[in-house]
Amino acid sequence: MASLALGLLVIAADESKQTIDAKGMKFQTPKSWKSDPPRTQMRRAQLKVDPIEGDDYPAELIVFAFPGGAGTVEANIKRWQNLFKDKDGNLPQIENKSVKGKNTDVTRVETSGTYHPAQFGGPAEPERPDARLLGAIVMTDDVSYYIRMVGPNKTMIKLRPDFDALLSSIEVEGK
Repeated sequence: MASLALGLLVIAADESKQTIDAKGMKFQTPKSWKSDPPRTQMRRAQLKVDPIEGDDYPAELIVFAFPGGAGTVEANIKRWQNLFKDKDGNLPQIENKSVKGKNTDVTRVETSGTYHPAQFGGPAEPERPDARLLGAIVMTDDVSYYIRMVGPNKTMIKLRPDFDALLSSIEVEGK
């Protein structure tokens, strides 16, 4: 009886997931994460997640892909760190570690503070105090993928387990 209940729980959990195809890399997210059409050619996928009660804007996940790469892992971690300032106006601490996707290694990154969005020709985004970034870098021989998810701190802390599940589901085509 217990194995039947566990089997049904696994089936129910699978039904609440969706597979995102980022053109060369796939991963799973909760179905509640809503896909948006990517705004630029550099973006392979773009999703929004509703904020928790009390937060006033959604979290946004963007997957960037660059054939041939876009610098070292360390350079990209520093680039993300430079988007944030701590309460004293300094660069915040940034955490990174290596985790396993389905068939690839992933560098997981996290930082928080006041978010100063980079402006790349799109509409200007406002500065966001008390924000958090969850990021991931996947390097392959042909393409490097950068997953950047930014949102209000409380919302992002709640989303952290889903983000980590996303990382473990990453599958790179051709590996």
